[in-house]
Amino acid sequence: MSMQEQFDAFAQVANNPAAQLKKYKAEGRKAIGVMPYYAPEELVFAADMVPMGMWGTNDKNIKEAKEYCASFYCSLAQLDLEMLLDGTLDDLDGVIMTVLCDTLRPMSQNIRVAMDKLGKMPTIFLAHPQNRRPEYGIQYTISQYNNVKEQLEEIAGKKITDEALKEAIKVYNRSREERRRFVKLAGEHPEAVSAVNRSAVLKASYFMLKDEYTDKLTALNDELEKLPASDWNGVRIVTSGIICDNPDLLQILDDNKIAIAMDDVAHESRSFRTDVPEDDDPMRALAQQFADQDYDVLLYDEASAKNRRAEYVCDLVRDSKAQGVVVFMENFCDPEEMEYPSLRQEFDKQNIRHIRLGIDHQMRDFGQAKTALQAFADVLADEMA
Repeated sequence: MSMQEQFDAFAQVANNPAAQLKKYKAEGRKAIGVMPYYAPEELVFAADMVPMGMWGTNDKNIKEAKEYCASFYCSLAQLDLEMLLDGTLDDLDGVIMTVLCDTLRPMSQNIRVAMDKLGKMPTIFLAHPQNRRPEYGIQYTISQYNNVKEQLEEIAGKKITDEALKEAIKVYNRSREERRRFVKLAGEHPEAVSAVNRSAVLKASYFMLKDEYTDKLTALNDELEKLPASDWNGVRIVTSGIICDNPDLLQILDDNKIAIAMDDVAHESRSFRTDVPEDDDPMRALAQQFADQDYDVLLYDEASAKNRRAEYVCDLVRDSKAQGVVVFMENFCDPEEMEYPSLRQEFDKQNIRHIRLGIDHQMRDFGQAKTALQAFADVLADEMA
């Protein structure tokens, strides 16, 4: 299989999650929807069920969800509910709802009410602690994960054994390792990995069993490693934000020779940069992984006065030899909007060029984004000359 055929295979999954879900259901598997983010998918996998990521969609309008949602909820959350209401996700056997932001908290209850009212799938509530690193935080996370585990066992009709969970952790750690490897190789070979293809490869991971996905990704990574040194003559950027997976928007980057050297995107690298310890107590190991997560706008930072997250993004720019940053800011996302001034302050302090683009799953016209990205690429290219 050629490299382009491998990219096309990932894109087929990324762009058709409903078809992928039906495929697994036809195989007799149960499937659990997993809302963003930091949910312990390993528990679903260990129960011999399929985790299906829920990160909104680029091809639906919000209609039925308006009955339950305030107008200022982000489109990602509203579209998750829309798909649950309109039948798109009726093949799911349950949903795990995380509540790390002020939108997801009430949204979780909106979903629970809606699913109960319609007699649809069971909903599993997961509340992470913000004080996640002290022992009491780890114990709270374990208690929450045990609640999730018990409800998954009820749906699966089987117990999740420590042995199965340990094996699931190994499968997921291997997947995270290969995705980190892919991101690095994609940054080194932008002539071979377009922004559109890069996104499709990473997005497909949310709709495939991780062992199946990782085997395919390993084969692609092996091909990328054989490539000669890159002759890329465009500009290189770091992307930051919650999500940026719209092919029409990413095509603008490709059309203007803007390569993604590295990302700080929740939908992408943030989701796989931290492994789970492979310890004797797998539940504690999962809780420890959450405690080890860092540099995220939704996570409490004891040292936030030092602007550590902004410094981290700047370090990504230097380490990846990028020339600037594109901040993709989800519209109506309060945490991102409140964080932006500190990001901008640090970018200015370290003389790093950046632009901020407001994005939304409901966007259909990218004219303004195209103009802004073209101008940004020209500025970066002139500075490189």
